[in-house]
Amino acid sequence: MTTINQQAGAAATAMLGLGVHRPERVVTNDEICEVLDSSDEWIQTRSGIRTRRYAAEGESLLDMATIAAERALKASGVAAGDLGTVIVATSTHVQHTPAAAPLLADRLGSRAAAFDVSAGCAGFCHALSVASDLVRGGNAGYVLVVGVERLSTFMDPTDRGTAFIFADGAGAVVVGPADEAGIGPVAWGSDGSQSHVITQSVRCDELSPEHPLFVRMEGTQVFRWAPFAMADVARTAVERAGLTLDDLDVFVPHQANLRITETLARNLKLPEGIAIARDVQDSGNTSAASVPLAIDAMLSSGEAKPGDIALLIAFGAGLSYAGQVVRLPRA
Repeated sequence: MTTINQQAGAAATAMLGLGVHRPERVVTNDEICEVLDSSDEWIQTRSGIRTRRYAAEGESLLDMATIAAERALKASGVAAGDLGTVIVATSTHVQHTPAAAPLLADRLGSRAAAFDVSAGCAGFCHALSVASDLVRGGNAGYVLVVGVERLSTFMDPTDRGTAFIFADGAGAVVVGPADEAGIGPVAWGSDGSQSHVITQSVRCDELSPEHPLFVRMEGTQVFRWAPFAMADVARTAVERAGLTLDDLDVFVPHQANLRITETLARNLKLPEGIAIARDVQDSGNTSAASVPLAIDAMLSSGEAKPGDIALLIAFGAGLSYAGQVVRLPRA
């Protein structure tokens, strides 16, 4: 019988370092309302968002990803040449092909395997799970995971459902071997029957100057779904990690909307004392970048510290979702 060899890698994996990039331009609700028929009070009441960041003119998605990646590599102590894989989670790379990841790897001086993950706002948690499995399976020594979005490119400034929600930014982690498990089993899935809830305004084969590409979202439907369905997914992630909610130090949900975050936390019945990410207030919804950006905000403010046990949960277009329990990395 002919035998095909398989290999095993590290027994345990973790996020070894974190890096982020927040564009310099801060956009207030008042600025949004110069075009949008709304008000600062209405936006804050509906979403909790006070400000968000937009990329500068000429600042590309790859520019933001490169800065975050270089910072993550520095924090982890891993050289770009030692990367086995580069994964970019994004929905806003401006080309269908080539993917963003090989271009990023080249900028970093790496010839690693490189590919994109398109899972909407859930992309970072999807990519994190894939990265952990690559290291544990022996197919990569270290994996760079980047969540990056330039959503301002694809926003209709007159759309009351999206104009004040989305923003730009990048967050990256390096995943590698660890002495103890730092990335738990993933709980993930999808519901394509609700694909219309978060989508694009026009198909790519129907684009024209009269029909540009914008993000469209039925916010009410998202609110009716996410805080309730994601509570079950979050509990599954905790159970698969062999833990209980009492073992958690930090809760980092996708920064979609402050109302969703607070409703989800209540539905989970989190124990008192667990720190909850609320970066959406000053960063907006950065889709696949929101989870690493929120982690960075909590580490920077002292709300959380490296080594804390955190529950991550992300959800978005697809509808797609993923969550896992992790140990927070160094920033």
